Amino acid sequence: MLDRLDRRSTTIFTIAGCIFLFGVVLTGAWLYGEHGEVTHLNSRKLAPSLSHPFGTDWLGRDMLARTLKGLRISLFVGLSAASCSAIIALILGLAAATMGKTIDAVVTLLVDMAMATPHLVLLILIAFACGGGAKGVIIAVAASHWPSLTRVIRAEVLQLQSAEYIKLSQQMGKSRLYIAKKHMLPHVVPQFLIGLLLLFPHAILHAAALTFLGFGMSPHTPAVGVLLAESMRYLSMGLWWLAVTPGIALVIAVKAFDILGSNVRALLDPRTCQE
Repeated sequence: MLDRLDRRSTTIFTIAGCIFLFGVVLTGAWLYGEHGEVTHLNSRKLAPSLSHPFGTDWLGRDMLARTLKGLRISLFVGLSAASCSAIIALILGLAAATMGKTIDAVVTLLVDMAMATPHLVLLILIAFACGGGAKGVIIAVAASHWPSLTRVIRAEVLQLQSAEYIKLSQQMGKSRLYIAKKHMLPHVVPQFLIGLLLLFPHAILHAAALTFLGFGMSPHTPAVGVLLAESMRYLSMGLWWLAVTPGIALVIAVKAFDILGSNVRALLDPRTCQE
């Protein structure tokens, strides 16, 4: 009994710690405000110190303020893209499993086509077609991350087809839409939430990659991808902190959300929640 309590307690504390970390990022970005955009030419190219923990850039802008603001932008873009992608996966997964063989074949074909296309190429093409910017990045990431979750939801719903209450509802003349909405949708909500959380870190990384390659945010937006792209021209001058500090902050944020998703899955999964 103590081991079970420890497992659940550890999972809950981990979730709370991750949420606290993101609260610190959002609060820090709000407190700094526009401080990261203010130039101080007399404080240019300063290495990390107590007064500037992440150093300053070639215009004297504080890199801690810029990194926090960049993480906030990345979190917003990642959450928007992951939410849109998860909703697409939910709709297509339910439709494939409940709307007949024709719809199932079409959805399966779309999933296979999306998964067969090189991921980064698909991201670049969609972002370029949408004109770049935050909107282009969100659309590109959302339109390319739904296939795996669609398969999971489709498989989950197909298993429900043989359940007695589903068969009884069909015999009572209920429509497919009614069955999907009233019986199957509540059952796949945990899978939807877990898939959303696990899509989040991938969305953040791919959004940063698109911006780093020049197909995402405007150079005037202090997103993490922009900070990393700008730092490349100054690495040869020894300004290592321009790339290292935003890069480490991005990795920590992504890893924290990955841990959050894994722990939520362990907490909601009936097979592991009591371990």
